[in-house]
Amino acid sequence: MSAADDLQKAIYDHLVADAAIHALVEDRIYDRMPSDGDYPCITFGPSQTVPEDMDCITARIETLQLDCWTQSQGRLGPARVLADAVKTSLHNRALDLATHALARLSVEQMRVFGDRDAVTAHGVVVLEAEIEERT
Repeated sequence: MSAADDLQKAIYDHLVADAAIHALVEDRIYDRMPSDGDYPCITFGPSQTVPEDMDCITARIETLQLDCWTQSQGRLGPARVLADAVKTSLHNRALDLATHALARLSVEQMRVFGDRDAVTAHGVVVLEAEIEERT
């Protein structure tokens, strides 16, 4: 399993098990929003990898976006509440990866904005993970 997939699985498993997140989105955490998806929900967004090798260690900095979606007449508050819950759940959290080793996980940025449909609000939580890659 790649380090990126390993990280996404660990984040997904952690969010699904978090009671505060479940209270907001139930089991609606998706890799990609399904066509029949319901709101509110969380989806995995774009990611970026930068090599961070050191002597005798293969490592990477993985930046991953989580998107928090709500529909409440365009109000931003519900998306802000969901983004804050994701931050609280994941910031500086020590997650166990199946194959690789997570050295650090932090929330680097959050933003909330309305979508063009004037109904949907979108929260973005940007995570940065330092991962030691193992084969």
